[in-house]
Amino acid sequence: MTALPRPTVHRPRARLRRYAGLVGVLALIGSPLTACGGEAESPAVGAPPTPSPSAPPSFKRYVALGDSFTAAPLVPVTDVANGCFRSTANYPSLVARELGADLDDRSCGGATTAHLARAQFPGVPPQLTALDKGTDLVTLSIGGNDGRAFAHLVRTCPKLRDEDPDGSPCEASMQQGGQDRLMTTLRRTGDRIALALREIKRRAPDARVLVVGYPQLAAADNACDRLPMAEGDYAYLAQVNRTLTEQLERAARATGTTYIDVWRASKGHDICSDSPWINGAVSDQNRAAAYHPFAEEQQAVADLITQELDRP
Repeated sequence: MTALPRPTVHRPRARLRRYAGLVGVLALIGSPLTACGGEAESPAVGAPPTPSPSAPPSFKRYVALGDSFTAAPLVPVTDVANGCFRSTANYPSLVARELGADLDDRSCGGATTAHLARAQFPGVPPQLTALDKGTDLVTLSIGGNDGRAFAHLVRTCPKLRDEDPDGSPCEASMQQGGQDRLMTTLRRTGDRIALALREIKRRAPDARVLVVGYPQLAAADNACDRLPMAEGDYAYLAQVNRTLTEQLERAARATGTTYIDVWRASKGHDICSDSPWINGAVSDQNRAAAYHPFAEEQQAVADLITQELDRP
């Protein structure tokens, strides 16, 4: 696979700093802006003062919570981290460097919403224990492992392809009593994420909290060997993927939390696209684990986050 172009990094924060710096210089030297005739215009009596541009907030301590789509295993360089396999170039690391913040990255491969409050492995404490009143920024992206949702899609579904190559054997395997077990699980996941967000805000009451959605893994009309599925199951995978994303967005809306829409940003970058942000069925030791984000996706997510934080 050829190397993909690095997404353009926008730096609105730098522009705000330069603008704020210019205003500060003018104030220090006491130079009023003049009219064309060269004399300073007197402000109207009783006129309200001109507001100064808002400086972007300062984030000193950043806590990242999430699963492997945050940890980004095999995106160089990867820290084993007691089995969590976190990349030092994942989006939390990129955001922390951009902000000049101290990062406590608790993301961990395989994490579910239960591992926010419960230890995942020996030496891997509950993710929420990283939070305190001194936390300035929190990002949360989790839910894909609840009910083994993603594991079922990328491990079980490809094995079912030969049973009905032109049909939807994966979707059929999830039907029980007239309901889709996977979809039911995902709807419950949204409720758990909302509860987690309320707990995050209780533990870190002064922090800016962002819910980070998942990217698009598949498109209904886009098939390839990198994602070996039965023909009808591409649409099913896209539907499950979208439902999970909607549950994160719903939880964010229910708790008044900012949502980062990675789904929309990743359109046209699914596994079978010409410029995928997600790896396919074969792990690349130098780029990404199977069915996990490439560095390009992590950079794009970091850009979305810093752009959101730069807004007045």
